[in-house]
Amino acid sequence: MERMEVKFHESAKEAGALVVSACGFDSVPAEMGFIFHSRQWELQTKLNQVVAYVVLESERRIVGNLGTYESAVLGVANITNLQELRQSRPRRVRPQIAGPPIKHKSIEYQNSLGLWALKLPSADAFVVRRTLSALTENPEGLEGVDETDDYKEKRKQFWMMVKPAHFGVKIGSKSPFEILRFMLTGLFIGILGVFAFGRKLLFKFPEIFSLGWFRKRGPTEEEVHSATFKMWFVGKGYSNARVASEGDGKPDTEIITRVSGPEVGYVATPIILMQCAIIVLSQRHNLPKGGVYPPGIVFGPTNLQERLQANGICFDFISKKSLGN
Repeated sequence: MERMEVKFHESAKEAGALVVSACGFDSVPAEMGFIFHSRQWELQTKLNQVVAYVVLESERRIVGNLGTYESAVLGVANITNLQELRQSRPRRVRPQIAGPPIKHKSIEYQNSLGLWALKLPSADAFVVRRTLSALTENPEGLEGVDETDDYKEKRKQFWMMVKPAHFGVKIGSKSPFEILRFMLTGLFIGILGVFAFGRKLLFKFPEIFSLGWFRKRGPTEEEVHSATFKMWFVGKGYSNARVASEGDGKPDTEIITRVSGPEVGYVATPIILMQCAIIVLSQRHNLPKGGVYPPGIVFGPTNLQERLQANGICFDFISKKSLGN
């Protein structure tokens, strides 16, 4: 994904070809969920951090899409190439964010949600940062190739309400034993994925090395229909600029929002991909002329959220409270 942006972004801009990466689960829920969350903060407030907690639920057994497992293995195999690519690129513009960055704990108990959570080495945090960098460079968003006056005004007003923040992703569960399963699966992939023989074992025996999370034949129809996801967004920030500028830098406000929907690999992802494609086809004139972009900066001001909601992926405001410091 990052290599494609480096290799083709400038030529795509010149050719007027629009390429939008990461148009599935969980990048679109992460991006659109972050944007939805950010817009819940009032104008005078200062957002500091947002952590997304991904929770997979089922009345039966949870079985993941094998492609997700294989992508994780290949991601480990290519981690050195990715690090070299990132180091070779010019440093991107970073937004000004009130307060210090997030200090992630590898494992935590999230009191507000009642979840055990494990830090997830997901591409979603990078995807969100790409959108925030693009927004910092273009505070009113990306101009459409032949956008209408109404959409132009809508785009400007939309991005005016989006606040940048430090962003992270964690996998969550009510059970600490499920978190242990995630840890062991990650350990197997992290150790064996570095070596060719180890990858061969991982690909040959996914059910063993994922402790049942993934299997070659995939989930049954009953397992797919019984599965759902919730992505909780817990944001912390400051009630006003004065509080943000005080020495201890501790946030005094917390807002929780949620994106939820059906099974992630075989139901939610096709819904997301199709709605993104429909918007590109039907609203091309309002979208950027060309380039390689993450979904948030392209689809944020469109009606993608409404289209997802109409197809079973919900965006909800959950709560707001003051934090005692």
